[in-house]
Amino acid sequence: MNPDRRFWIGLGEVLWDVLPDARHLGGAPANFAYHAAMLGAYSTVASRVGADALGRQAITSLQQLGVETHYVQVDEAHPTGTVNVQVDEAGQPRYTITEDVAWDYLTWTEQWQELAERADVICWGSLAQRSLPSRNTIHQFLQSTRPNALLIFDVNLRQRFYTREVLAESLKLSSVVKINDEELPRVVNLLDGDSSKTPEQSARWLIQNYDLALVCLTRGAHGSLIITNSEKFEHPGFRAKVVDTVGAGDAFTAALAHHYLRGASLKRISEAANVFGAWVATQSGATPAADQRVLRQVIGERARV
Repeated sequence: MNPDRRFWIGLGEVLWDVLPDARHLGGAPANFAYHAAMLGAYSTVASRVGADALGRQAITSLQQLGVETHYVQVDEAHPTGTVNVQVDEAGQPRYTITEDVAWDYLTWTEQWQELAERADVICWGSLAQRSLPSRNTIHQFLQSTRPNALLIFDVNLRQRFYTREVLAESLKLSSVVKINDEELPRVVNLLDGDSSKTPEQSARWLIQNYDLALVCLTRGAHGSLIITNSEKFEHPGFRAKVVDTVGAGDAFTAALAHHYLRGASLKRISEAANVFGAWVATQSGATPAADQRVLRQVIGERARV
């Protein structure tokens, strides 16, 4: 595998997903950075953990997964984040997210300024913006990037931890948006007050109103719809024996970015992203060990299942 010399950043929360029978490192930005590294990228996480055993374990685990941790801040006053995850019969996760934790206090530093100026790809979501300190830091980070950086807003609505302002500001700062089929009508209704739009109309409304290059609508087991100003492509998805879907969307985003950066067709982007996401859904946890057969399908010229 040829390494990707671009610098990929997962910006936001690092936490532990606590399932009934296991504990897995998680947080969408951390998952994204891991899957980017699996695809050959040089990736890091810009986040914050507590000065506690879970924080030390998170840093060690990220390093073992091949993710750079130099930009993970350590908070002496707040604990490492945790999420209690219950998985239903369809493999869909339900989250209870601990509040007032380390990643609620992301802090702007000279080190992060330097990181933002180096970044080629940045992926962030709405959850880490639930607190004002982290929201301000994330916005400052994104505003400090180079004009040609790929800024991916992976919406990831969680519980009550989002507002109209958070969504609108993130959309203004992004070039690519990934959103699922449950989130799309909620977001557009919140921003526009119109719940009558079709999914395609909603995606095009986002593109036109926020000057986006691409919107990707994910549909779980039913694939995806990718839309740009001039094109669209629907993919039906791949059959998978689902264990849990934690991290599947983050793998999808990493594969989407990998091929988008290379100027791939929407069809190829869709194939790769769907096969990578479907494979992660067959594994337990968000950061499964690499499967070389799957990676060849994701990175190669076409996906086969």
